[in-house]
Amino acid sequence: MMDKVAKAPVIPITETVIFPGIKNRIFVNDVIGKNIKKYIGESNTLAVGVSTKQYSEYNTLTDDSFYRIGVLLRFDKIEEADNGYIIDIYTLRRVNIINVTNNLDGLQAEYLEQPDWPDLSEDDNREMTEYIKHLLREIGQNFKGADYFLKILDELHSVQETIGYLVPMMGMSMEEKQNLLEINSQKRRALKFIDYLIREKDSVHLQLEISKKYSREKDKNYRDAMLREQLKNIEAELGEDESDEDDYRNRIDASDMPDNVRKVALKELKKLEAAPPGSAEINVIMNYLDLLLEMPWHCDIHDIDIGNARKVLDANHYGIDDVKKRVIEHLAVMELKKERQGSILLLVGPPGTGKTSLGRSIAEALDRKYIRASLGGVRDESEIRGHRRTYIGALPGRIIKGIKDAGTMNPVFVLDEIDKLGISNQGDPSAALLEVLDPEQNASFSDHYLEVPYDLSNVFFIATANDASTIPGPLLDRAEIIELSSYTNNEKMHIGEEHLMPKVLEEHGLTSEQLSIDHEAMAKIIEDYTAEAGVRGLTKELAKIARATTEKIVSETASSVHVKPEDLEALLGHKKRHHEKAGEHNGPGVVTGMAWTTVGGEILFTEATFMPGSGQLIMTGQLGDVMKESATIAMSLIRSRLGKQTVGFNYQSYDTHIHVPAGATPKDGPSAGVTITTALASLILGKPVDSKLSMTGEITLSGQVLPVGGIKEKVMAAQRSGIQKIILPAENEQDLEDIPQEVTDQLSFCFVKNIDDVLKEALGIELPKYDIRFDVALNKKREESDLTSVIL
Repeated sequence: MMDKVAKAPVIPITETVIFPGIKNRIFVNDVIGKNIKKYIGESNTLAVGVSTKQYSEYNTLTDDSFYRIGVLLRFDKIEEADNGYIIDIYTLRRVNIINVTNNLDGLQAEYLEQPDWPDLSEDDNREMTEYIKHLLREIGQNFKGADYFLKILDELHSVQETIGYLVPMMGMSMEEKQNLLEINSQKRRALKFIDYLIREKDSVHLQLEISKKYSREKDKNYRDAMLREQLKNIEAELGEDESDEDDYRNRIDASDMPDNVRKVALKELKKLEAAPPGSAEINVIMNYLDLLLEMPWHCDIHDIDIGNARKVLDANHYGIDDVKKRVIEHLAVMELKKERQGSILLLVGPPGTGKTSLGRSIAEALDRKYIRASLGGVRDESEIRGHRRTYIGALPGRIIKGIKDAGTMNPVFVLDEIDKLGISNQGDPSAALLEVLDPEQNASFSDHYLEVPYDLSNVFFIATANDASTIPGPLLDRAEIIELSSYTNNEKMHIGEEHLMPKVLEEHGLTSEQLSIDHEAMAKIIEDYTAEAGVRGLTKELAKIARATTEKIVSETASSVHVKPEDLEALLGHKKRHHEKAGEHNGPGVVTGMAWTTVGGEILFTEATFMPGSGQLIMTGQLGDVMKESATIAMSLIRSRLGKQTVGFNYQSYDTHIHVPAGATPKDGPSAGVTITTALASLILGKPVDSKLSMTGEITLSGQVLPVGGIKEKVMAAQRSGIQKIILPAENEQDLEDIPQEVTDQLSFCFVKNIDDVLKEALGIELPKYDIRFDVALNKKREESDLTSVIL
């Protein structure tokens, strides 16, 4: 036995562990084999076998790649083989690896011998060996070919030899095998191995029991199938059997389908009766008959309780009074005409404004079934009309499938995201919807799979869209369009407190006593942490607060949470939205305009300046083509209408630069025409515009101010930003009726028809009436002045 550090080559052992006291043959690659052969040639016959923690290429192995306990090997013979060498070895003793190095001579290990504790008596050794063999015989009797291994096992006479022979072949993990090798006590190692064998025996018996049970179940199923087939044949001989065909015939006779549909069903039934057994047509025909039998074919007309409908809409939706009024009026017409209770509405508005939930509320108000089909991204006409039954895997379209699932002919059917339909080689689904949504045609809708006309005239269709401009014109003509605009902050406040908070509390298992949010805190969340027209973002922020509260309650750091404005930064982080605010003073050339966005409105500053140049008009701020045209019109208008006020100013000697801040945001549209014109006039005349004054409107080359859209959102944004007075096109005066009184009460409005009215209100100047003769004379005078300057 060695008590000092020794050195020997390393043979890496992968995916198994070898134990002392066994003879074996191992295969090694060329690199290891040549090193071992060279080593033997130097009269050395010992090496170290160590298991690697995971498989790695030989040249990448390091000290960390190996376990610390291995075995000392003695070489008996080495032979060349294909792509490597075969070595006969005998494992001697366990060794403790101190260090492994990889040098020119290959892998070398420094080691100390690790002797076993001789705590196993001869009697214990004999008894344990016999017990291990007994366990192996119990396991082996369940497997064919086990006799060969049991015969070899009988020739082993010690526990260590038995363990060394069995472990490499057993289904133990690498960690389990290595842990067994690292046990110093011979007795503890033997007991540990016996414990594993007992668990292995129990596992084998359990698997066999399950397998036998499954086999018995399989035999029983086969026997039952044979008996059923025999019983069927006996009944057929006695004339008492009832086939699938008879079952379908009885169901068709008992159904309430119209005569023309019944005729088609019976025709298909004849095909089913004539189909040979095992034919692929059988399943196709049966699926079609099932659809015909499951479709509702008659509609009961129900009275519509307008009072209850109004209560349901008011309870489920705060604000949007105009929308609810339009819906109630629509329901009143349906109640009055009685004969057909179908209808087609198109709800258009920004995301999160309650279009889909409004459809659900209408279904509740009418006491009808609610069906929803999402059409976003649908590019195949067959999704609407279905596939023809000649195709494998054919299915009815979404309309017929929805009616079948509803089980009634008059559900409320929501066609969600209708503006996001696509077109592909498989057809145009929006064209297929023309028949669905046309009251003159949908009484006999044709689905390619159903192949019989189906009456959709009693279905209440509600389509939703974010942008009506992407919907084909013929489709728009077939629907009653109801627009949902952005919610005001006050409306979001009520929705958040009355609808969203109870929903969020329920979803997170909280009560109103455990989580409450200040009125001021709710207002701050809406103002600083959401930038949207609807309330989806608000719902997410409230859910974030609820999750933080739930964590505190579960971890018992708090029993309840009351959120105040000063707590929001800790719960939600820094505010996510920064609104433009009206300044205290605007210099010449700076005017406050207004813009509409998909998440509401914002004020927008327009800046203009002059610099020496050659008469160019420079525009920056990611302006679109329409906005650039507005700037060109504004410059032409200023030069033609401010002639008297700008005598002596040479436009050809200066460049004009117009910039709209927030350059990373694309901007377009004609509504900035008034703002750009006023900014140029302010710059040329050197007169500042009141910083609390804002404006919007399209300008024409003749100076007319035309109406623009998005007035509600723009005015609300201006009021929020501190604006006190707003200039609007005269034709937009009627749009103020849509704006909450709480907003308009804080503002004054000036309605203008032309640029004269705008500049008079913004700059206090009176413009002369446009006279082209004066303009020509003025230009001639300027040219003469320029010529005189050149001569001088």
